[in-house]
Amino acid sequence: MNARNILPVVLVLFFLLLSAGCTESGEEPQKLKVLAAGSLLTSFSEVEKEFEASHPGVDVEIEGHGSIQVIRQVTDLHRQFDVVAVADESLIPDLMYRVNEETGKNYTDWYLPFARNEMVLAYTGKSLYSTEITPENWPDILSRPDVRVGISNPMLDAAGYRALMLFQLAEEEYDRPDLFETIIGDHFSPMLNVTVSGRNSTIELPEIMRPSGGKLAVRDGSIYLISLLEAGGIDYAVEYRSVADDMGLLWVPLEPSVNLGSDEYENNYERVRIVLGFQRFSSTGRERIGRTIVYAMTIPTDAKNPDLAREFITYVNEQSRLGRPGWPAPLD
Repeated sequence: MNARNILPVVLVLFFLLLSAGCTESGEEPQKLKVLAAGSLLTSFSEVEKEFEASHPGVDVEIEGHGSIQVIRQVTDLHRQFDVVAVADESLIPDLMYRVNEETGKNYTDWYLPFARNEMVLAYTGKSLYSTEITPENWPDILSRPDVRVGISNPMLDAAGYRALMLFQLAEEEYDRPDLFETIIGDHFSPMLNVTVSGRNSTIELPEIMRPSGGKLAVRDGSIYLISLLEAGGIDYAVEYRSVADDMGLLWVPLEPSVNLGSDEYENNYERVRIVLGFQRFSSTGRERIGRTIVYAMTIPTDAKNPDLAREFITYVNEQSRLGRPGWPAPLD
């Protein structure tokens, strides 16, 4: 091969090596790891695409669980994430404002409230009595023996313990003192223990929630009830309004005094207290008090990308304030 032919070959090899190097670096983008409550997965998947488009070289990885499980990934399983987002703002100070023995620092010491929601009864056109149910008669409909109801696991998911709260609050609102037992309490083995003192109630949960019979179905997160509802495995599911809207489900609105969505009724919600059966929560976080639904985000102290995480949280907060369809409602 003469000199005239060698030069093009060398140049080709040079550019092949250069492009290989660029490809290799492109395969390792900066990862932003996000833990989110299941009811945020749709809105966060939208944010993922938009954030990545405005941040070349960033790969947002989102993992969803029930809100209690979200925090346990960090505090109990010691997994490392950049952003934590839950459907109950009180979970962050209750479960994360404590020392991580591995680092000697709190798991976090701040959080940002950014959205709100309310509980509804979701159903489909296939649900029993779907043409009869109204905001006034739903306690009667759900109490019928042939109607099947779904809730998420209150030991794992904020929507689960909120479902228990709303049925207990509804006893007074609808003058139905047997409502909680008829729809929820009597369908666990053992039955759930409810202690009433005046207008206040305490519901104690066992460590393992075992539904008995076919009246009640329990899933790890409220979002997992959707497929069961659409398949006809249950007739009604206690869901967040944003989830029901996003999934195109029919839903029954509940009175503000029981739907956990109104600041005006915060004092009423606080009358119900749930005691979780997890013994590992014996020192903190076992008691969940009825409160208005507020979502919150934080950055764990051991996050690998705290600066990028702050940008992500800022973007989510800005987008939430726009009142985007299918998202939890913006804070006032």
